[in-house]
Amino acid sequence: MSADSAGGAPARTDFVARAGSYREELARRADETEALRRLPQDLADRFSAEGFYALCNPADHGGSQASPLDYVGTVEALARGDASAGWCTFIAVTAAYGMAFAGTETVRHLLSQPGVITAGVFAPMGRARPATKDGVEGYLVNGRWAWGSGSQNAHWISGGCLLADEEGGLVLDKDGRPQSLSAIFAADQVEFIDTWTVTGLQGTGSTDFQVTDAFIPADRMVHGFGTSRDDYPIFRFPGFGLLGIGIAAVALGAARGAMDDFYDLAVDKVPAGTRSTLAEKAGTHRDVALAEAAIRQGRAFFTEAIEAAWQAAEAGPVPVPLKRDLRLATTSAVRSARTAVDLIYELAGGTAVYRTSPIQRRFRDIHVATQHMMVKPATYELAGRLFLDQPTDTSQL
Repeated sequence: MSADSAGGAPARTDFVARAGSYREELARRADETEALRRLPQDLADRFSAEGFYALCNPADHGGSQASPLDYVGTVEALARGDASAGWCTFIAVTAAYGMAFAGTETVRHLLSQPGVITAGVFAPMGRARPATKDGVEGYLVNGRWAWGSGSQNAHWISGGCLLADEEGGLVLDKDGRPQSLSAIFAADQVEFIDTWTVTGLQGTGSTDFQVTDAFIPADRMVHGFGTSRDDYPIFRFPGFGLLGIGIAAVALGAARGAMDDFYDLAVDKVPAGTRSTLAEKAGTHRDVALAEAAIRQGRAFFTEAIEAAWQAAEAGPVPVPLKRDLRLATTSAVRSARTAVDLIYELAGGTAVYRTSPIQRRFRDIHVATQHMMVKPATYELAGRLFLDQPTDTSQL
């Protein structure tokens, strides 16, 4: 493995190339993954061993100090084989990153264990109230979280909470707002609830999970996501931006995978009532070009925005205009990827409706990815307000 001159982190090409080496296996095992409705454990274990799951974290938090471009390149390469594999990887990366904001030796240690797998849900769907157990200060946590992608593969699972008092009432900050924090649960503290029967991204295992009176020591609680005690560039990169770009990486990978699938199909398929293959038809030429343009245009703005935000993070705080562009480029990339897949699905004709066609899986996966709250149309409204200098809540940029 090569190392960069800045401190021994693997070069981007190492991560992306290693992820790309899984493409054929992931495509071949996609039906297995869908039937299981979660990522096969052997794949999760191998991805962790490759360093994919904590690649953005600093070395003292179990990672390789890689850049956000390493992260999205790795996720995109995996998603090109199977979007569910890419999705579970982006969730593991952002979960490990979010846990690192705890800034405690306990969390540094658990993230640094060989083969560790993380998952989690940021949304504050739980309640945490101060408690003491066997002389240890901590919190008693109750809650149920939806969208627990990759959690059934994980050793440590985080869940967003609101701080409560002894009677269960919310504790407000000086501005009158509920206080958010995140609990890090050991896998044996979590109960899984089988809710993941869905149209796409079936292999992500994004089922609900819950805890009941789970005691979490204070040193396994994250206070103030995005506020780190450690001054690394990755902790200055927009936290919500890091979450969102993983979704776009999955979408772009799925779209490129759909192009791969179609190019294989078009050479041999002769549509009913014709003598020419799909590859010979003028309509195919037009729509393939439109699909390629959509993917590449989406990726160009996406990459530009990530590079600009990362350069700023390496120097200091990231300004709001770059955070804005990062969110806008992410949503735009997802929509561009969907446009490309829709074109390819139509071009493939009746072949694409059969479960034997990988194109139908790409179609289902991309349409589920677009439903994530981080890439919904509201992003355009948020960005537009900022372009027009209107009063705007920028706390989730």
